[in-house]
Amino acid sequence: MTEQIAHVSDTAFWVAWYRWLETQRKDALFKDPLAGKLAGARGHVLARHMGIERAMAWSMALRTHIIDRYILAAVADGVDCVVNLGAGLDTRPYRLDLPPGFQWIEVDFPHMIDFKTETLRDEVPVCRLERMACDLSQDDARQALLAGLHSKGARILVLTEGVIPYLTNESTDSLAQNLHEQDHIRYWILDYFSPFFLNLAARGVVMKRLQENAPFRFNPGPTPNDWSDYFAARGWIIQDMTFIGEEGRKLGRDLPANWLMRFLMRFAKEERMRPYRRMNGYAVMKKGSDARPVEP
Repeated sequence: MTEQIAHVSDTAFWVAWYRWLETQRKDALFKDPLAGKLAGARGHVLARHMGIERAMAWSMALRTHIIDRYILAAVADGVDCVVNLGAGLDTRPYRLDLPPGFQWIEVDFPHMIDFKTETLRDEVPVCRLERMACDLSQDDARQALLAGLHSKGARILVLTEGVIPYLTNESTDSLAQNLHEQDHIRYWILDYFSPFFLNLAARGVVMKRLQENAPFRFNPGPTPNDWSDYFAARGWIIQDMTFIGEEGRKLGRDLPANWLMRFLMRFAKEERMRPYRRMNGYAVMKKGSDARPVEP
């Protein structure tokens, strides 16, 4: 078993491993009992190889918690279908408190769909679950898939968890426009990474190990507002954004650090800590053109 990420789809096993670790905590932010079954030994090997396990566990737990909250709020507000593009090994249709008749659609590479379907063949989702195989990098296939979703729901939320960072600006442009063209797609949840994070992470071990087969590609510009301006130009504006570091602080899970750094953080001025707490997060986007800026 190779310990390297050979394809971007391998990151799903890596992330699932951290959801499994969180599930075992007494103070877990969520319970994902199927994560361990899906991640398997592959997820554990990848986590050890990629490094910074404590920081990754912290980040993945909070990102899962944030997206869970966003989805449940959207369902309560009338969203009748979630389309998870690049679904990986996500198990939300098995563990979230969703109505039995709610429509959930997972889209991913054919080999990931086959693996997940076989691994979870004896598990029962809480809602109506459908899986579709599609290479989202293929324009014609992606456009056809999205156009066919009009029969699935009238108020659709699209989720691209951990997808956009691996796309080029050109591919993100095409995806954003394809989503905007579909009237039945109302909302979009996606990742935000600040320029400060990208510059800091570029020197770290994780980015270097991702570089060969699954590099971060998306980079809309050198300022936080370039991110919001980029999506506004394609018809998507921020409805709400949650930064992982700020959410962690609220939940009593501040930035991971050794004892000395934690001690020093207690006395650091807020303006000094703000870029670290706002390095990354998740946004709920809605259709519009008047960009709400990302506050650095």
